[in-house]
Amino acid sequence: MEGRKWEDLNKDILVNVLGKVGMESLLLDVPFVCKSWYKASREPQCWEHLIFPSYIKPDDIWEEESPDRGFAERLAMNYQENLSVFAFVKFIVNHSCGNATIIKLPGGCPEEALEYIANECPKLKILDVGSYNILINAIIPKFISKWKNLEMLKLGKFYLKEILQQIGLHCNNFIWLSAPYNYFEKDDASTLVASLPKLEYLDLHRGGFEKEALLMILQGCKQLVHLNVRQSFGFHDDDAEILELASHIPVFMCEGSMVIPEIEPASLQDRRLDHELFCDKINHDDCVYDLNFDFDDLFEDI
Repeated sequence: MEGRKWEDLNKDILVNVLGKVGMESLLLDVPFVCKSWYKASREPQCWEHLIFPSYIKPDDIWEEESPDRGFAERLAMNYQENLSVFAFVKFIVNHSCGNATIIKLPGGCPEEALEYIANECPKLKILDVGSYNILINAIIPKFISKWKNLEMLKLGKFYLKEILQQIGLHCNNFIWLSAPYNYFEKDDASTLVASLPKLEYLDLHRGGFEKEALLMILQGCKQLVHLNVRQSFGFHDDDAEILELASHIPVFMCEGSMVIPEIEPASLQDRRLDHELFCDKINHDDCVYDLNFDFDDLFEDI
């Protein structure tokens, strides 16, 4: 008896499978297998999870062995060499027809691309801004109200307080936040606790803390089941008071965190000033900010 052909596979099953193959295959491989696969790849259900590569243009990739190089080169070859990040984001988002629930932004994502996503992806539940979109953080607050189903958010540095306030106002199901490398004062911790009462998962590793700020988070976020503050500055990883307050959290990670007398608290003050200078630069071009500052540099010097 002749075996069944792939093109005869039930469409609903095929669409479910194709939705898991990833953006590169779904865009550049699957449509060319056969007519039935091409039609299935056009179904919006295949485009609910939009995991963009970190780089879209080959010229933006400085690492020779970058996992995104092959995808970027194929895009340039199959479409056009001057394909912009915004054009590509718009092209992919349109495939979802408003059904996208998970989005990881590409590096160098422009403001108009995020605005387009905000307007066209009302079902969004998970957003990963990425590590290379620092400027995007500044405009996220004005779009949060469009994502009322948002549950999870991964951010870079800066503008965290404004973003948390908007999440608290508009996203009732929000439970997961990743915001490493940020500096937390008591006011920031107070905003987090007040804005995210249902928070269960929190990743703030490699950040800077006023110890009182961390204590406020431990005392105020009653539903936490996972807290990562590893390799941070402002407290010791064996601090008895912190460990006692964190004892109710099933997964609490603080390994490698420390207070360094030689640089504390001056370095944390400098970190706050860097934050203020950066925020000023968003609105004032004559303000100078050193984008190379990173807590990783401090750890490497120890």
